[in-house]
Amino acid sequence: MAQATCLEICAGAGGQALGLEQSDFEPQALVEIDSACCSTLRLNRPHWNVVEGDLRDFDGKSFTGIDLLAGVPCPPFSKAGKQLGKAVETAS
Repeated sequence: MAQATCLEICAGAGGQALGLEQSDFEPQALVEIDSACCSTLRLNRPHWNVVEGDLRDFDGKSFTGIDLLAGVPCPPFSKAGKQLGKAVETAS
C-alpha cells in the first residue's frame, strides 16, 4: 500500500507536519509565508519541499491527488488575523 500524502498550508515551524510525519503521511509540500519558520522547516527536515510565500500566490494544481490538505492560519498570530496573539498572551 502506498504511503498517504499531504499538502500543508500555513505550516508554521512544523508542529503539525511532525505529527503528520509520525502518522505516516509523506508531505508533498509545506507552504509558509514566515521566512524564519521556513528556515526552521528546512533545517529540521531538509528533504521536505518548503514553499516560502503568500498562500494567495500559491498554485496547488500540481498537487492533485494528495490524500490530505492540512493547515489553517492561526489568526492570533498570522497575517490572516488581527495579530493580537501577543496582546492576548500578556493579558492572561
